[in-house]
Amino acid sequence: MTSRFRKIHMGAAKCGLDLGDGSERAEYVCQDYILHKLGRPHRCVNIMYTLYPKDKQWPQRISEACRDMEIHYQWDYPYDDYFPYGENDQPFAQMRDIRRHGQDVLLTLTVDCSLDDGDLRQVARQLKPFGRMRIRINHECAGDWFTHNRRFSYKEVADFFVRFHNIIKEEAPNVSTVFCAGFLKDDGSEIEHERDFLEAYKAADIWSADCYLALHFGWPYDIAEKDGGRYNHSGVEYYYSRFQKTAERLTALCGKKPMTTAEFNTDGDVTGAFGQGESVKRFAYAFRDRHAEWFSGISMYQFRDRGRLGLELEDPNNPAVGVEQPLMDDYREILFDPYFMPQMTSGEEASFPVTLRWGGSEDAEGVEISVAFERNPEFCEITVDDPIGLMIEMNGRWFYKSPKVATIDLMPAFYKRRLEGGQTVSVKLFAPPADGENHDDGRADWNFNSYAELRKPPQFRIRYEAPAKVE
Repeated sequence: MTSRFRKIHMGAAKCGLDLGDGSERAEYVCQDYILHKLGRPHRCVNIMYTLYPKDKQWPQRISEACRDMEIHYQWDYPYDDYFPYGENDQPFAQMRDIRRHGQDVLLTLTVDCSLDDGDLRQVARQLKPFGRMRIRINHECAGDWFTHNRRFSYKEVADFFVRFHNIIKEEAPNVSTVFCAGFLKDDGSEIEHERDFLEAYKAADIWSADCYLALHFGWPYDIAEKDGGRYNHSGVEYYYSRFQKTAERLTALCGKKPMTTAEFNTDGDVTGAFGQGESVKRFAYAFRDRHAEWFSGISMYQFRDRGRLGLELEDPNNPAVGVEQPLMDDYREILFDPYFMPQMTSGEEASFPVTLRWGGSEDAEGVEISVAFERNPEFCEITVDDPIGLMIEMNGRWFYKSPKVATIDLMPAFYKRRLEGGQTVSVKLFAPPADGENHDDGRADWNFNSYAELRKPPQFRIRYEAPAKVE
């Protein structure tokens, strides 16, 4: 075995892929499990929380506080049935988990627009150690179902977004804000609630609109049938056109900014399990095939779901168990399409010790190791003695090494992608924050970048034959 070491930079994909993990419809699934299931990390992981501290039921999850309340629609509760923000070290434990695994955080937060600046500053300060994360404030605000839209006017929701955005920029400039509203009207005249929302669009760092090609919005209080149930569906071309025209209108009004969909799927309740994935692929590939540079990200809603909006269906007998759906294979195809993968750029030769910089999933500096293989191995392990966290990519498969672990088995990289004869394989190492947070180490950029030192080259154990063959 021979090895060569070079520095490498990981940059943004042409279109990033994000993943929802937990909501009113599902529990959070740890990132180790998701990484093993999917084979590579996402750009961002979206977690969903609510903040209504003035309500008498707070800080209980509202479905638990109102167990005896008669409910006919998911949004009938006094406030949104997301996890309560700030309780039991949440969402911060989940944010650390996400960042340790080489992903940025997308925090969706539905929040009481009557909170004063002091409350908002506290939230912003809590987010400062979490690097280049995103916060989506009071999403889907062009609708009428969320609590923020029922209690406040569209103009008040927009004014609150601008106020919270400005506080975040003062307290945690590393955090980008996402304004998630609607689309250009079908008559092409203006964006939904354009006059009310214009200042929020101008303030936001990122624009978003949620998109479901099919959605059983009556779930779980009715069943989608041909002759009943509350559901809708639309075509891929219809939504592609809506995104394109919306982005064009917003760019003309506000200047160019990233356009995303922070929630996307096709509901298997409506299409069935076998039609679901095909429509998801056609939507993603519509942007790829047209080289839609104006569109920067798709967030799959979600990993595990109690209905049919997940890559896994939550086992009703045990919520800790997921049942893989046909959609999973279709989504993996998208996930490993080069258009949706981060861009890697090799640099100068690396000498040890080497400093690894983690800015985020779209800006990180690591080490690339070229390893010569004689043929497909029987054993392949990497050992790194430094007590740092690492994300390791080999033969298209990603692995996580925690600071407490030295040796990682890399053989899963060869189970489905076997080497044919002698081949040189690239191994890439990046170092996200070991505990998931950035720490003030005196550097001026501490809340944007974290650094780790790799003191010596990793050691590989590669064997081409097993110790014994059983007769």
